[in-house]
Amino acid sequence: MRTLPSAPLLLPVLAVIGSVVSLALGTSYAKQLFPLVGAQGTSALRVGLSALLLVALWRPWRWPLTRPDVGTLLRYGLALGLMNWMFYMAIRTIPFGVAVAIEFTGPLAVALYYSRRKRDYLWVALVVLGLGLLLPLTQHSHALDPAGVLWALGAAAAWGTYIVFGKRAGHLHAGQSVALGLLAASLVVVPIGIAHAGAALFDPQLLLWGLGVAIVSSTIPISLEMFALKRLPRETFGILLSLEPAVAALAALVFLHEALSLQQWLAIGCIMAASMGSVASASRRPPEVVRISKSKEN
Repeated sequence: MRTLPSAPLLLPVLAVIGSVVSLALGTSYAKQLFPLVGAQGTSALRVGLSALLLVALWRPWRWPLTRPDVGTLLRYGLALGLMNWMFYMAIRTIPFGVAVAIEFTGPLAVALYYSRRKRDYLWVALVVLGLGLLLPLTQHSHALDPAGVLWALGAAAAWGTYIVFGKRAGHLHAGQSVALGLLAASLVVVPIGIAHAGAALFDPQLLLWGLGVAIVSSTIPISLEMFALKRLPRETFGILLSLEPAVAALAALVFLHEALSLQQWLAIGCIMAASMGSVASASRRPPEVVRISKSKEN
Protein backbone atom coordinates (compact mmCIF):
# COMPACT_ATOMS: atom_id res chain seq x y z
CA MET A 1 0.00 0.00 0.00
CA ARG A 2 1.45 3.36 -1.04
CA THR A 3 1.92 6.16 1.47
CA LEU A 4 -0.34 9.10 0.79
CA PRO A 5 1.58 12.04 -0.70
CA SER A 6 0.14 14.38 1.93
CA ALA A 7 1.38 12.29 4.87
CA PRO A 8 4.82 13.99 5.07
CA LEU A 9 3.03 17.34 5.26
CA LEU A 10 0.98 16.47 8.32
CA LEU A 11 3.61 17.38 10.92
CA PRO A 12 4.56 20.76 9.41
CA VAL A 13 0.86 21.64 8.94
CA LEU A 14 0.25 20.80 12.60
CA ALA A 15 3.33 22.86 13.48
CA VAL A 16 1.89 25.98 11.80
CA ILE A 17 -1.47 25.46 13.48
CA GLY A 18 0.34 24.95 16.78
CA SER A 19 2.24 28.19 16.22
CA VAL A 20 -0.97 30.14 15.56
CA VAL A 21 -2.68 28.64 18.62
CA SER A 22 0.35 29.24 20.86
CA LEU A 23 0.56 32.87 19.76
CA ALA A 24 -3.15 33.40 20.45
CA LEU A 25 -2.91 31.79 23.89
CA GLY A 26 0.20 33.79 24.77
CA THR A 27 -1.37 37.10 23.78
CA SER A 28 -4.61 36.26 25.62
CA TYR A 29 -2.54 35.59 28.75
CA ALA A 30 -0.42 38.71 28.20
CA LYS A 31 -3.52 40.92 28.12
CA GLN A 32 -4.32 39.80 31.66
CA LEU A 33 -1.08 41.47 32.80
CA PHE A 34 -2.24 44.88 31.56
CA PRO A 35 -3.82 45.88 34.91
CA LEU A 36 -0.45 45.28 36.62
CA VAL A 37 2.04 47.02 34.30
CA GLY A 38 -0.04 48.28 31.40
CA ALA A 39 0.27 47.38 27.74
CA GLN A 40 3.64 49.14 27.64
CA GLY A 41 5.11 47.11 30.51
CA THR A 42 3.68 43.84 29.19
CA SER A 43 5.15 44.51 25.75
CA ALA A 44 8.51 45.26 27.36
CA LEU A 45 8.46 41.98 29.28
CA ARG A 46 7.45 39.98 26.24
CA VAL A 47 9.97 41.52 23.80
CA GLY A 48 12.86 41.86 26.26
CA LEU A 49 12.63 38.34 27.65
CA SER A 50 11.99 36.87 24.18
CA ALA A 51 15.17 38.56 22.97
CA LEU A 52 17.19 37.07 25.83
CA LEU A 53 15.74 33.60 25.23
CA LEU A 54 16.37 33.63 21.48
CA VAL A 55 19.86 35.11 21.79
CA ALA A 56 20.73 32.31 24.23
CA LEU A 57 19.13 29.72 21.93
CA TRP A 58 20.67 30.83 18.61
CA ARG A 59 23.93 32.51 19.74
CA PRO A 60 23.78 34.86 16.73
CA TRP A 61 27.41 35.99 17.12
CA ARG A 62 28.41 32.69 15.46
CA TRP A 63 27.64 34.17 12.02
CA PRO A 64 29.48 37.24 10.65
CA LEU A 65 27.66 40.47 9.84
CA THR A 66 28.54 43.22 7.41
CA ARG A 67 27.90 46.88 8.22
CA PRO A 68 24.92 47.04 5.80
CA ASP A 69 23.48 43.93 7.49
CA VAL A 70 23.70 45.67 10.87
CA GLY A 71 21.75 48.64 9.54
CA THR A 72 19.12 46.38 8.00
CA LEU A 73 18.71 44.42 11.24
CA LEU A 74 18.36 47.64 13.25
CA ARG A 75 15.55 48.86 10.99
CA TYR A 76 13.99 45.39 11.01
CA GLY A 77 14.12 45.34 14.82
CA LEU A 78 12.73 48.88 15.10
CA ALA A 79 9.72 47.89 12.98
CA LEU A 80 9.30 44.71 15.02
CA GLY A 81 9.38 46.61 18.29
CA LEU A 82 6.90 49.24 17.14
CA MET A 83 4.60 46.51 15.82
CA ASN A 84 4.54 44.74 19.19
CA TRP A 85 4.09 47.89 21.22
CA MET A 86 1.32 49.34 19.06
CA PHE A 87 -0.50 46.02 18.85
CA TYR A 88 -0.56 45.70 22.65
CA MET A 89 -1.74 49.32 22.88
CA ALA A 90 -4.55 48.45 20.47
CA ILE A 91 -5.87 45.45 22.39
CA ARG A 92 -6.29 47.55 25.52
CA THR A 93 -9.52 48.92 24.08
CA ILE A 94 -10.56 46.79 21.08
CA PRO A 95 -11.10 43.01 20.90
CA PHE A 96 -8.05 40.86 20.28
CA GLY A 97 -9.48 39.16 17.18
CA VAL A 98 -10.50 42.47 15.62
CA ALA A 99 -7.03 43.93 16.25
CA VAL A 100 -5.38 40.94 14.55
CA ALA A 101 -7.68 41.29 11.54
CA ILE A 102 -6.86 44.99 11.18
CA GLU A 103 -3.15 44.27 11.64
CA PHE A 104 -3.27 41.73 8.81
CA THR A 105 -3.94 44.56 6.36
CA GLY A 106 -0.27 45.56 6.69
CA PRO A 107 1.28 42.49 5.05
CA LEU A 108 -1.67 42.30 2.67
CA ALA A 109 -0.89 45.82 1.47
CA VAL A 110 2.74 44.84 0.88
CA ALA A 111 1.79 41.71 -1.06
CA LEU A 112 -0.84 43.48 -3.15
CA TYR A 113 1.52 46.37 -3.89
CA TYR A 114 3.69 43.97 -5.87
CA SER A 115 0.72 42.46 -7.68
CA ARG A 116 0.09 43.10 -11.36
CA ARG A 117 -2.84 40.71 -11.86
CA LYS A 118 -6.40 41.95 -12.28
CA ARG A 119 -7.76 39.10 -10.17
CA ASP A 120 -5.92 40.51 -7.16
CA TYR A 121 -8.25 43.50 -7.13
CA LEU A 122 -10.74 41.04 -5.65
CA TRP A 123 -8.51 40.72 -2.56
CA VAL A 124 -8.28 44.51 -2.33
CA ALA A 125 -12.08 44.70 -2.47
CA LEU A 126 -12.38 42.08 0.30
CA VAL A 127 -9.96 44.01 2.51
CA VAL A 128 -11.85 47.25 1.95
CA LEU A 129 -15.13 45.49 2.71
CA GLY A 130 -13.68 43.93 5.87
CA LEU A 131 -12.32 47.24 7.12
CA GLY A 132 -15.58 48.97 6.24
CA LEU A 133 -17.41 46.48 8.45
CA LEU A 134 -14.91 46.85 11.29
CA LEU A 135 -14.03 50.52 11.45
CA PRO A 136 -16.34 53.03 13.14
CA LEU A 137 -17.01 54.92 9.90
CA THR A 138 -20.76 55.42 10.30
CA GLN A 139 -23.21 55.77 13.15
CA HIS A 140 -24.48 52.27 12.39
CA SER A 141 -21.04 50.65 12.80
CA HIS A 142 -20.47 48.39 15.77
CA ALA A 143 -18.76 50.58 18.37
CA LEU A 144 -14.97 50.32 18.38
CA ASP A 145 -12.65 52.66 20.22
CA PRO A 146 -11.14 54.97 17.56
CA ALA A 147 -7.81 55.19 19.42
CA GLY A 148 -7.57 51.40 19.56
CA VAL A 149 -8.29 51.20 15.83
CA LEU A 150 -5.55 53.73 15.10
CA TRP A 151 -3.06 51.75 17.21
CA ALA A 152 -4.00 48.59 15.27
CA LEU A 153 -3.54 50.40 11.93
CA GLY A 154 -0.16 51.61 13.18
CA ALA A 155 0.75 48.01 14.01
CA ALA A 156 -0.35 47.02 10.50
CA ALA A 157 1.95 49.62 8.96
CA ALA A 158 4.81 48.45 11.20
CA TRP A 159 4.18 44.83 10.19
CA GLY A 160 4.34 45.77 6.53
CA THR A 161 7.63 47.62 7.15
CA TYR A 162 8.95 44.66 9.14
CA ILE A 163 8.29 42.37 6.16
CA VAL A 164 10.13 44.69 3.76
CA PHE A 165 13.23 44.86 5.98
CA GLY A 166 12.92 41.16 6.80
CA LYS A 167 13.14 40.41 3.07
CA ARG A 168 16.33 42.46 2.86
CA ALA A 169 17.77 40.35 5.71
CA GLY A 170 16.63 37.13 4.03
CA HIS A 171 20.18 36.06 3.18
CA LEU A 172 21.05 35.83 6.88
CA HIS A 173 20.46 32.77 9.03
CA ALA A 174 16.84 32.86 10.25
CA GLY A 175 17.80 32.30 13.89
CA GLN A 176 20.38 35.07 13.72
CA SER A 177 18.01 37.61 12.15
CA VAL A 178 15.15 36.84 14.55
CA ALA A 179 17.36 36.92 17.66
CA LEU A 180 19.15 40.14 16.71
CA GLY A 181 15.93 41.67 15.42
CA LEU A 182 14.26 41.10 18.78
CA LEU A 183 17.32 42.43 20.56
CA ALA A 184 17.04 45.62 18.50
CA ALA A 185 13.28 45.72 19.15
CA SER A 186 13.92 45.57 22.90
CA LEU A 187 15.96 48.80 22.64
CA VAL A 188 12.70 50.53 21.66
CA VAL A 189 10.09 48.68 23.70
CA VAL A 190 11.85 48.08 27.02
CA PRO A 191 12.55 51.79 27.74
CA ILE A 192 8.90 52.60 27.01
CA GLY A 193 7.81 49.85 29.43
CA ILE A 194 10.18 51.01 32.17
CA ALA A 195 9.05 54.62 31.75
CA HIS A 196 5.42 53.50 32.19
CA ALA A 197 5.65 50.76 34.83
CA GLY A 198 8.85 51.66 36.67
CA ALA A 199 10.24 49.28 39.28
CA ALA A 200 7.07 47.14 39.17
CA LEU A 201 8.43 45.67 35.94
CA PHE A 202 11.23 43.95 37.87
CA ASP A 203 9.03 42.19 40.43
CA PRO A 204 10.27 38.54 40.49
CA GLN A 205 6.78 37.04 40.16
CA LEU A 206 5.93 39.39 37.31
CA LEU A 207 9.19 38.51 35.57
CA LEU A 208 8.25 34.84 35.86
CA TRP A 209 4.84 35.53 34.30
CA GLY A 210 6.53 37.57 31.59
CA LEU A 211 8.87 34.68 30.89
CA GLY A 212 5.84 32.44 30.38
CA VAL A 213 4.40 34.98 27.92
CA ALA A 214 7.73 35.15 26.07
CA ILE A 215 7.97 31.36 25.75
CA VAL A 216 4.37 30.81 24.63
CA SER A 217 4.15 33.92 22.41
CA SER A 218 7.62 33.87 20.85
CA THR A 219 9.92 30.92 21.45
CA ILE A 220 7.37 28.19 20.71
CA PRO A 221 5.71 29.87 17.67
CA ILE A 222 9.01 30.86 16.06
CA SER A 223 10.47 27.37 16.55
CA LEU A 224 7.37 25.74 15.06
CA GLU A 225 7.32 28.15 12.11
CA MET A 226 10.98 27.52 11.33
CA PHE A 227 10.31 23.78 11.37
CA ALA A 228 7.30 24.20 9.06
CA LEU A 229 8.92 26.63 6.62
CA LYS A 230 11.58 24.07 5.71
CA ARG A 231 8.95 21.46 4.84
CA LEU A 232 5.90 23.28 3.44
CA PRO A 233 5.33 25.19 0.20
CA ARG A 234 5.29 28.87 1.04
CA GLU A 235 1.74 29.37 -0.21
CA THR A 236 0.52 26.57 2.10
CA PHE A 237 2.39 28.13 5.00
CA GLY A 238 0.89 31.56 4.29
CA ILE A 239 -2.64 30.24 3.92
CA LEU A 240 -2.39 28.44 7.26
CA LEU A 241 -1.12 31.62 8.93
CA SER A 242 -4.19 33.39 7.55
CA LEU A 243 -6.23 31.47 10.13
CA GLU A 244 -4.74 33.66 12.85
CA PRO A 245 -7.53 36.28 13.12
CA ALA A 246 -10.18 33.59 13.66
CA VAL A 247 -8.01 31.68 16.16
CA ALA A 248 -7.30 34.93 18.01
CA ALA A 249 -11.02 35.77 18.16
CA LEU A 250 -11.84 32.30 19.50
CA ALA A 251 -9.06 32.47 22.11
CA ALA A 252 -10.29 35.90 23.19
CA LEU A 253 -13.83 34.56 23.48
CA VAL A 254 -12.75 31.66 25.69
CA PHE A 255 -10.08 33.33 27.86
CA LEU A 256 -10.99 37.03 27.78
CA HIS A 257 -14.77 36.75 27.27
CA GLU A 258 -14.60 39.06 24.24
CA ALA A 259 -17.69 38.24 22.22
CA LEU A 260 -17.81 39.64 18.69
CA SER A 261 -20.84 40.71 16.72
CA LEU A 262 -21.90 38.89 13.55
CA GLN A 263 -20.72 41.93 11.55
CA GLN A 264 -17.26 41.70 13.12
CA TRP A 265 -17.01 37.97 12.38
CA LEU A 266 -18.00 38.69 8.78
CA ALA A 267 -15.30 41.37 8.58
CA ILE A 268 -12.68 38.97 9.94
CA GLY A 269 -13.82 36.40 7.38
CA CYS A 270 -13.37 38.91 4.54
CA ILE A 271 -9.84 39.79 5.62
CA MET A 272 -8.92 36.12 6.08
CA ALA A 273 -10.29 35.31 2.62
CA ALA A 274 -8.27 38.18 1.14
CA SER A 275 -5.14 36.92 2.89
CA MET A 276 -5.63 33.35 1.69
CA GLY A 277 -6.43 34.49 -1.84
CA SER A 278 -3.41 36.78 -1.97
CA VAL A 279 -1.09 34.02 -0.74
CA ALA A 280 -2.53 31.54 -3.25
CA SER A 281 -2.08 34.08 -6.07
CA ALA A 282 1.48 34.75 -4.93
CA SER A 283 2.43 31.19 -5.85
CA ARG A 284 1.78 32.17 -9.48
CA ARG A 285 3.47 35.58 -9.34
CA PRO A 286 7.10 36.55 -9.96
CA PRO A 287 9.43 35.80 -7.03
CA GLU A 288 9.81 39.42 -5.92
CA VAL A 289 6.42 39.30 -4.20
CA VAL A 290 6.88 39.28 -0.45
CA ARG A 291 5.44 36.38 1.52
CA ILE A 292 2.84 37.22 4.17
CA SER A 293 4.57 35.85 7.20
CA LYS A 294 5.25 36.83 10.74
CA SER A 295 7.54 34.89 12.83
CA LYS A 296 6.07 38.10 14.05
CA GLU A 297 5.88 38.40 17.56
CA ASN A 298 2.40 39.64 18.35
